[in-house]
Amino acid sequence: MHIAFLLPEYPHEKLPKSAGIGTSTKNLLKALVDKGLKITVFTYFQDVQEVFQDGDITIHKIKLRKYPVLTWKLNEGIINKYINKIIKKDKIDVIEVVDWTGISANMNFQIPQVMRLHGSDTFFCHLEEREIKQANFNREQKAFQKANKIIAVSEFVAEKTNSLFASNKEVTVIPNGIYMNDFKPNTTKKVDGTILYFGTLIRKKGILELAYIFNELIQKNSNCQLLLVGNDAKDAKEQRSTWKIFQEKLSAEALKKVNYLGVVDYNRMKELINEASVCVFPSLAESFGMVTIEAMALEKPFVNTDYPWAKEIVEDGETGFLVNPKSHTEFAEKINLLLTDKELASNMAKKGRAAAIKRFDITKIAAQNIAVYNSLVGAKL
Repeated sequence: MHIAFLLPEYPHEKLPKSAGIGTSTKNLLKALVDKGLKITVFTYFQDVQEVFQDGDITIHKIKLRKYPVLTWKLNEGIINKYINKIIKKDKIDVIEVVDWTGISANMNFQIPQVMRLHGSDTFFCHLEEREIKQANFNREQKAFQKANKIIAVSEFVAEKTNSLFASNKEVTVIPNGIYMNDFKPNTTKKVDGTILYFGTLIRKKGILELAYIFNELIQKNSNCQLLLVGNDAKDAKEQRSTWKIFQEKLSAEALKKVNYLGVVDYNRMKELINEASVCVFPSLAESFGMVTIEAMALEKPFVNTDYPWAKEIVEDGETGFLVNPKSHTEFAEKINLLLTDKELASNMAKKGRAAAIKRFDITKIAAQNIAVYNSLVGAKL
């Protein structure tokens, strides 16, 4: 079976920096290849037209053509025509598209299409109480309605998307996953008192709430330190560095105990997780928390947001703590509890890893995806 993926991003040195969609998809694609599937990736709006290999995965970079007017619409046609040519030449059976900005809304493929809900622009605007861009909404709703099958990474994003698009489409929920063999705990590397946040420095991930949380924590425990790792995003409200805004919200005492490393490679990131005492995920808007399952797999205690998507991953008080990120004092208290009660932290971390192995092993999750693709192969459109 040959499956194609139409993606805005993919983690590779020949492509621009990738975020959550790219990382989670690459994990899945590697697992599908391991199970004998042939995989092709189409990445759009790129700087050059190019085809290259990432191991057994074929990557097509589709160049963005710029025009005085109608750039998006004209590029839709170019992308659609190019993909249909490759579908025919390489005998692709099914194509998977993403919900983000509804890139496939006006495209017609000769084969069935699956849409995976990672969280559309409409979805995130709704969660963040920002104005929804009408053009994006129209495309996303149209693309959602025309997909032959829908997969969602969480129950929350499935239900919310159906509601936002005034739909009742059947959705198969399949969580993201990771290779558990790539995430092996190393308790000998722990640095006492280090609290780790990893992910994009952006308002929707609760990074500004974390500044207030750390202000509270440093008053309770002056021996701790906060380490931030990830890309610094331009803040949507203030149009400037989120890292700069974060620093301005810290107390003088807290500021002395914060270190920001910027972006590090994947292997170094796993080392930093292993070295940390506690991880923190105060996100305000999410469809699924990849960082959470990575921390669980590395047997790391953590305090997570208590928003709906997190409740699908974490059992509060058992595999991690769930706290409203805007409840700064309570969030700080839970972090301090994990820093000071070593037995509690260790037991919770072990339960977290066991849960991750059981529920988020990508080799098991790949089989669920294959079942969806199989249901469409040979289907009449």
